[in-house]
Amino acid sequence: MVNNTFFLALRRLRAPIIGLIVIYAISVFGLTLVPGIGADGQPAPPLSFFHAFYFISYTATTIGFGEIPNAFSDAQRMWVIVCIYLSVVGWSYTVITLIGLLQDKGFQNTLTTGRFIRRVRRLKAPFYLVCGCGETGNLICRNFDRIGQAFVVIEKDELRVEELDLQDFKTDTPALAADASLPDNLLLAGLQHPKCRGVLAVTNDEQANLAIAIAVRLLAPKLPIIARARSPSVAANMASFGTEHIINPFERFAEHLALAVAAPERFRLIELLTSLPESPIPDPHRPPHGHWILCGYGRFGHAVAQHLQAAGITLTIIDPTASGEDQRIVGDGTEAKTLQQAGIAKASGIIAGSDNDVNNLSIAVTATELKPDLFVVARQNQSANNALFQAYGAEFAMVPSHIVAHECIAILTTPLLARFLTQLQNRDEIWCHRLVDRLQALNNGLTPSVWAIRLNASEAPAARQALMRGRAFRIGEILREGSDRSQTLAAVPLLVDRNDYMYLLPDSDFQLEAGDHVLFASSQSVLNKLKFTLQYANELDYVLDGKSNSGSWLWEKLRPTSTSHHAR
Repeated sequence: MVNNTFFLALRRLRAPIIGLIVIYAISVFGLTLVPGIGADGQPAPPLSFFHAFYFISYTATTIGFGEIPNAFSDAQRMWVIVCIYLSVVGWSYTVITLIGLLQDKGFQNTLTTGRFIRRVRRLKAPFYLVCGCGETGNLICRNFDRIGQAFVVIEKDELRVEELDLQDFKTDTPALAADASLPDNLLLAGLQHPKCRGVLAVTNDEQANLAIAIAVRLLAPKLPIIARARSPSVAANMASFGTEHIINPFERFAEHLALAVAAPERFRLIELLTSLPESPIPDPHRPPHGHWILCGYGRFGHAVAQHLQAAGITLTIIDPTASGEDQRIVGDGTEAKTLQQAGIAKASGIIAGSDNDVNNLSIAVTATELKPDLFVVARQNQSANNALFQAYGAEFAMVPSHIVAHECIAILTTPLLARFLTQLQNRDEIWCHRLVDRLQALNNGLTPSVWAIRLNASEAPAARQALMRGRAFRIGEILREGSDRSQTLAAVPLLVDRNDYMYLLPDSDFQLEAGDHVLFASSQSVLNKLKFTLQYANELDYVLDGKSNSGSWLWEKLRPTSTSHHAR
């Protein structure tokens, strides 16, 4: 890339450089021909080539030094005047061409790409490659930055890349304005970099996401990929290439809505576990059974209808593309007449599910005016309309970018969570309700952080060393404050994976073993404390046994003070 920049600059500056060389050659050659004058006023031979070259070198570059080795003759001075004006013209042409080169879009892209490549090559921490930085990608990037996860961005829209640079990220994130569906751009972004840990194809173009999935499978087959898709055919194509995680926001929301109807406590539990950590706990959703009205019957409408009907909900569909020959009602649902024809007086809920936010808000407002106690589900297509949808206050809002981003973050940061969620299918509502109550009490009105740690040498060296030496301990024993072991840490052990055998909701007496993969829910502060306990032997000894004399000199000086304070 450096060579490309150098040769591009040489190609653009070829004419000015040749012009300067010709001007300098003519100037030097002329001085070697024009006779001079000696110190005695008598005619003298012309300057030698060396003295002529030396004089032109400092004169044509506007440095100035004087007439050497002797004062010039009038003929020499006349020639020097010509040379000065020629050099001014030559340098002006060169500077103007150089300014034009620096303003040239192609040259700027070459420089930007070169800097991007160098920054990617210098990455030392594991990173994820985020393809697409629209609403979904931007939300993913902000959460990666919040948890300290390195990432690289490829976005086709140059304006979005510039906006990314303006955000107050903790780290200087490499970002390139390029088409991520082209394999060469993926390679430039570090697809085969040894620290690349996965790829997220979350552009708004599902065909581009498909191209990315195929490229990753062929160029870096060991890397996991999460891809966004909206149509079943594209999702099936991605699956045929071995894409691990395919997220269809329409299907996912339809599943959630149907689950909220059929098993509200289980849905509430899933909602708490998959929400962004440390965010306000969302209000509970309790969609009623009975008859519903569905406005819009595109891909989103088809997915919702399929899942709701399977959950026992009857539907009346309003569709502007309906032929009138089937049971669907022709219209978009923004008019009261159409809603009344659909039987809104007897309906329990309505879904404003078109691809137009203004129409969806109009449907919701009109429906609420006709029946104030109606349960309203509103589809929000653009995050820019957040203020409008919040002002209306629908009982249930569907934002595709949030659905995809939340699932991506959950999959990448806590892959063990997916295994826990599969275990919920056989749990009843009472079990789910009890767990929901425990989770809601963890973090003072905020959603808990769901995280996992493996009791091995890299993630929990102190815990693994203690277990290998025969010091057995239970889960309840490590859930203690490192500053006062009489205080219990507010954390819920959700799952223990031991050699692919799952222990769901282990109690405080569950005996841990080296190599266990444990899934916790807690606040961020408790997360940090518990990780510190499992990683450092001094802290673990104090938490397990109350020992305060097993560390360094500094530890022994600090720990007794803390212990005596606790005793008081």
